[in-house]
Amino acid sequence: MSDSGKPVRALGLCSGGLDSMLAGLLLRAQGIEVEWVCFETPFFGSRKARRASRQTGIPLTVLPITARYLPMLRNPPAGYGKRMNPCMDCHSLMFRIAGELLRERGFDFLFSGEVLGQRPMSQTLPSLRYVEKHSGMAGLILRPLSAKLLPETIPEQRGWVDRERLLAIRGRGRKEQIALARTFGIEDYPAPAGGCLLTDKGYSARLRDLFRHGAACTEAELELLKYGRHFRLHPGAKLIVGRTEKENEAILRLWDPAREVTLDVRDHPSPIGLLQGTADPETVLRAAAICLGYTRAPRSREAAVVVTSPSGRQEIYVTPLPPEDSRAWLL
Repeated sequence: MSDSGKPVRALGLCSGGLDSMLAGLLLRAQGIEVEWVCFETPFFGSRKARRASRQTGIPLTVLPITARYLPMLRNPPAGYGKRMNPCMDCHSLMFRIAGELLRERGFDFLFSGEVLGQRPMSQTLPSLRYVEKHSGMAGLILRPLSAKLLPETIPEQRGWVDRERLLAIRGRGRKEQIALARTFGIEDYPAPAGGCLLTDKGYSARLRDLFRHGAACTEAELELLKYGRHFRLHPGAKLIVGRTEKENEAILRLWDPAREVTLDVRDHPSPIGLLQGTADPETVLRAAAICLGYTRAPRSREAAVVVTSPSGRQEIYVTPLPPEDSRAWLL
């Protein structure tokens, strides 16, 4: 029971991985009412968390947080990891938002599936302390899988949680988690590989370029970083060229007809090109030539490219620019 005499309620951050699942099940086994929250941005989603919720029966709230996430991502106080991943400040923000839910919905404490020493940037003792301090939730964040290696939290001190029934897992190994999963009857769980695009080399390079050249970023622009080949034609213009039919469909779905230009080769199967930013005649011609270069059109012959812009639709004729000649602009 909590101090008020009501059942203890805990809200956990859920990625949908095995560690998240085990943390929730360990607390539920102590009679604690457990729920999860999962945050969504263009960089990470809720698919795995939704699946974990269905498997375990633990209720899940999914919250989009892009508007609050982007200012932090542009200038994370603790800096980035190897790529564009601001892990410490990301976790701080997530726990801060979870703390708001805690107060709104009457939860008693927060928890996560973090394991001490599992990740070199975000799950060291100093980084866990940093998150507690900067989230404003010091003492109220319990990490059940490594709790016996960490200072006692308020839930443990007040007897809401039995510390003796928590664990002391450390490091990157998974043997203890896999054994524990069997005791809970969990046999189907995702591989431990991270699902955050901010750790991806290619995506991070495109995001850096977008931040460098764009005063503001829409969610569509961030989503578009996932698709196609990206060419920085000059500081004011970027071209995205689809690689597959599915990518062409995604590009067209995210296209903003009021601001952006599409390019489609008329007489040959081709990628869709999306031109963002400045669309003066010279830039459009260069973009069209690059798109044509990714078709089987004869290299020495002009071909028609259909250009659809905010001002209308027209056909232009260009000679293909072979991919080896456009690599200088490729991000």
